[in-house]
Amino acid sequence: MTDFGEAAGPEKDKVMHAQLTTANGFTLMASDTPVGMERGANGSISLSGKAADEAELRGYWDGLRAGGKVTLPLEKAPWGDTFGMCVDKFGTGWMVNIGGQ
Repeated sequence: MTDFGEAAGPEKDKVMHAQLTTANGFTLMASDTPVGMERGANGSISLSGKAADEAELRGYWDGLRAGGKVTLPLEKAPWGDTFGMCVDKFGTGWMVNIGGQ
């Protein structure tokens, strides 16, 4: 985990990068939202996994977007993965990435 690098000011207690790998191989990355950015009032979390786990990752996507707002539909991205973004009902921004074949 790394912080924004400020000793004082509005971002002194905010996290810039955090990463966790789950027991089933998913990667979660998180950050607080810097002052002036609109993306997820309660920070942002990225959930990534392999193509073999697509059904499970789509299930998480469906749960995260329920009651929230989709900002980019979960669909095939130019880089070959399936990617989408949403803000959940609690105001947390999510990015979900399902690895390509």
